[in-house]
Amino acid sequence: MRDTTVIRKAAWIIAWDEDLKSHTYLTDADLAFSGSRIAFIGQDYSGPFDQEIPGRGRMVMPGLINIHSHLSGGPLDKGTFDEVGTPALWGNALYTYSQLLRADSRATKPGAVIALSELMKSGVTTVVDNSGYYDEWVELLVDSGVRAVLAPGFRQARWVNVADHRVDYEWDHQAGWQGFKRALETMDAIDKRGCERLSGMVFPSQADTCEADLLIEAHAAAADRGLPFQTHASQTMQEFSEMMRRHGQSPVQWLDSLGILDEHTILGHCIYLDHHSWSPLHTRHDLPLLAERKTTVAHCPTVFGRTGMTLESFGDYVRAGVNLGVGTDSFPYNMLEELRHTGVYARITTGDVHDLTSTDVFNAATLGGAKALLRDDIGRLAVKAKADMVIVDTEHPLMRPGREPLRNLINVAAERAVKDVFIDGRPVVADGEMLTLDYENALIEMDAAQIRSIRKVPELDFQKRTLDQLAPMAFPVNPERSKKSITIR
Repeated sequence: MRDTTVIRKAAWIIAWDEDLKSHTYLTDADLAFSGSRIAFIGQDYSGPFDQEIPGRGRMVMPGLINIHSHLSGGPLDKGTFDEVGTPALWGNALYTYSQLLRADSRATKPGAVIALSELMKSGVTTVVDNSGYYDEWVELLVDSGVRAVLAPGFRQARWVNVADHRVDYEWDHQAGWQGFKRALETMDAIDKRGCERLSGMVFPSQADTCEADLLIEAHAAAADRGLPFQTHASQTMQEFSEMMRRHGQSPVQWLDSLGILDEHTILGHCIYLDHHSWSPLHTRHDLPLLAERKTTVAHCPTVFGRTGMTLESFGDYVRAGVNLGVGTDSFPYNMLEELRHTGVYARITTGDVHDLTSTDVFNAATLGGAKALLRDDIGRLAVKAKADMVIVDTEHPLMRPGREPLRNLINVAAERAVKDVFIDGRPVVADGEMLTLDYENALIEMDAAQIRSIRKVPELDFQKRTLDQLAPMAFPVNPERSKKSITIR
């Protein structure tokens, strides 16, 4: 017999309306869930229950779906490469800086614990983890309670920074095929693990680091297994220019020529389409092509926005009919801030307050993400859907006055108003605190890991520069002055 919990008289519920094919607000309503599934949504639940949660001053909403996130190494970079980029590579930090701070074997697990904790505390219930392998990977995701899609990356080339002005590709074709084989073995191992919350994704890491035959084979394997397929594409102008040099086509058009753009496919970032103001093509073929092929774009605004790069524009993608999902990529692992930035960056980029709405953004982070993962039982609160829910404190000062709770949550309160999170009907966050992971201890471990990684930066940089030379502190550190006290007279 599965225990039944009822959330009684919630001030707001963002519920799925099957007739409208839309989220809708319910007020002063009940939600009951039994085991891992929602059993009732509406007024005055009268069935049996084992536990009752008061809903006064609360909003219940579907858990958010993060379709693109690198969990294990991301927290390491915090406070280092936030404000740097390579001028000759369109200001991007990816090729020069991002590969210099590397998580060692002691840092991967605490990094993932921090990322998972911060994501769940910001309302994420499903996450795609585009990480590499580490010993504790599967068990950590099981223990965390999150709904996880494991996407181990593989590629045939690595980027080589040439004097901060050019990117070369160092190819090892066999390594890519070996990585693909290992990834499929991981998919099999996930199935055998028997945890319903875990599933897999086929993930050749980047369009520019894989040859056509590997991409085609990987996509076919995903389709055969009924799994989603993802790769980074059109994420930088460096990549866009390289693909134009190789193929005379934009990355999106080249991938389409391989026959791998369809409803199984997610393209990470997809910022630099042929209509983008930085593109030399000045055509508008990519966007309608993505819509026609039913391909999903994983939009991660913050990681690119901090180096001055934005999608042009989210609203245009929506109006073109492209399925959009939202991801955090790396730090900050705060999904609600990501939704805020989606809206703000789009309006700034277009100069138009009407480019998109909170409805568009929330739909992408719920319904769009579920569609990308080939599911209709997450990203919505409906009878028989998964009991993946977020309870928001609408009486939190930042949620008041409370005429419009979703906009208040996205634009003002963010994770500070997230009270409780349930995944598969089980609590993972209670009163804003993690129940399943040791977040505080992971932070201590990551402090030490960052110090270790900083010491190794000169070994990895082609000019043997220190981190302080590459990314100076916000203010100079004056050790002599620090020893002296300052007296106010």
